[in-house]
Amino acid sequence: MCNIGRIHDMHHNFLFSIQVINSTGGFGAVYKGKPPNGCPVAVKLLNVSKRNGEEFINEVASISRTSHVNIVTLQGFCLEVRKKALIYEFMANGSLDKLIYNSGPESIASLSWENLYQISIGIARGLEYLHRGCNTRILHFDIKPHNILLDENFCPKISDFGLAKLCPRKESIISLSDTRGTMGYVAPEMCNRHFGGVSHKSDVYSYGMMLLEMVGGRKNINAEASHTSEIYFPYLVYRRLEEDNNVRPDQVMTIEENEIVRRMTIVGLWCIQTFPNDRPTMSGVVEMLEGNINSLEMPPKPLFSSPARSVSCSFSGI
Repeated sequence: MCNIGRIHDMHHNFLFSIQVINSTGGFGAVYKGKPPNGCPVAVKLLNVSKRNGEEFINEVASISRTSHVNIVTLQGFCLEVRKKALIYEFMANGSLDKLIYNSGPESIASLSWENLYQISIGIARGLEYLHRGCNTRILHFDIKPHNILLDENFCPKISDFGLAKLCPRKESIISLSDTRGTMGYVAPEMCNRHFGGVSHKSDVYSYGMMLLEMVGGRKNINAEASHTSEIYFPYLVYRRLEEDNNVRPDQVMTIEENEIVRRMTIVGLWCIQTFPNDRPTMSGVVEMLEGNINSLEMPPKPLFSSPARSVSCSFSGI
């Protein structure tokens, strides 16, 4: 643990240069810092609020229990009465959402399908570790492209554990007093227990929706789509698989690339099944991504095939 004043002292003495790299979000701005040892770090200065205080404690308690190549490393934190900061390893290539949604040179099109495939496997392994590899199971509850960071080699690392929940490994269903996550990635059971209990399968749903966005290079819902059938991407991609297996008709692909896209799509559709019991575990996801594509079965069509039919709920971490 360090002192906020120490950060400011180093900054004023030009020993700790700071540059804003992300000023969005209610949790706080993120800065790139360069401490005396020369190794860049990411510094997240938290806004003052009760929720952020709770999320700060949650973040430190969760991430300090982890050690995995696909989990971002917390290098330190600062805790004062009205000021809090988290210090992480610096990720040179930023967050995954910038690659998925941008149309410029730093877009998902700049990466090969093999690169995207390896990124998807890395994220899956990180989640598998959180669910099975720790002494205490960690449920993230906010898996989305913005919370996946990429290092200089595009190795993905799961970040932002502010909404995470710790629970015993043997405990399958947990109790929550509020709905956690980001709209568009939240599993149905988080909003309505009629669909099942909240568990690690809720993270699986979020992962699947993110995987489909990686395939499509777009958000899962596009209200400005020219055709109604194109608004909800999971529905669109399912129909394309049924018709001719051509998930991305806008791209010319090799046989190998088409196989990668088809594999990622099928796995993503399995992950977003409406009922938790119909979704694979993250261990199962890794096996499906790395196994024989001919053994992958086409999943049932997701029950919520359009945003108009989706359940509604209020969120504590949008």
